[in-house]
Amino acid sequence: MWVAFAFGSAFFAGVTSILAKCGIRKTDSTVATAIRTIVVLIFSWLMVFVVGSQGQIGAIGGRTLLFLVLSGLATGASWLCYFKALQLGDINKVVPIDKSSTILTILLAFIFLNEAVNWQKAVGVVLIAAGTFLMIEKKDVNTQQAKSKSWLFYALGSAVFASLTSILGKVGISGVESNLGTAIRTGVVLIMAWVMVFATGKQHTLREVPKGELGFICLSGLATGASWLCYYKALQDGLASVVVPIDKLSILVTVAFSYVVFHEKLSRRGAIGLAGIVAGTLVMLIP
Repeated sequence: MWVAFAFGSAFFAGVTSILAKCGIRKTDSTVATAIRTIVVLIFSWLMVFVVGSQGQIGAIGGRTLLFLVLSGLATGASWLCYFKALQLGDINKVVPIDKSSTILTILLAFIFLNEAVNWQKAVGVVLIAAGTFLMIEKKDVNTQQAKSKSWLFYALGSAVFASLTSILGKVGISGVESNLGTAIRTGVVLIMAWVMVFATGKQHTLREVPKGELGFICLSGLATGASWLCYYKALQDGLASVVVPIDKLSILVTVAFSYVVFHEKLSRRGAIGLAGIVAGTLVMLIP
């Protein structure tokens, strides 16, 4: 059953990227992140009360709470980097780098969670790394750098913090119901996001957010909430080194919608790279 939740997480995560991109054309990415986190928080706590796990709050141990907070901080950092990269660069270039966090996650899962790295995972890592390289062509990087020299930096930051999120989250939800764990860590993300808004002096731009973009930002928050609930339920019941690769298949959803909505086309090399990423992910799922 946890595999189904992992695929559900992938679908909603893919939709999130498209909706978020639609909501940050004029709106600052940090402000958008703070707004959408409110939606995710409401959604998360609603699910807590639906499943009736709110009574377990008092039973959460200090170690579990610590890792939930750390996971939330890592998630907040990943989000801020990711949506800034989306605002500066093309979806088809940012997403592959973000999804390469799978490689670091597998390595960290091996070191800290004692999850074995068999030949399938090794082959998968190589394919994903090669596929990511092919999707980020040199000429594309140069073109994007003409628009902004920092999009690649933000995309890489998103990948690193996303991998830390998975490992810390796995430890943090080991002793708590997944929906409650998600709600708690979302609260941490919310605080971090709004601290960043005020720290950068962007709170005055809240009144300038176009209504159309606000709608997309809120929808992306709902999609993120659904993705998170599926993801951490799968992470709680399954292996982090398997759940994470499935979740990264969201790149297929993102690429498909980016073509329809933004008319972003993959080059032949990019298509081969995408095939490599998908193949690497599927290889990891071989029992």
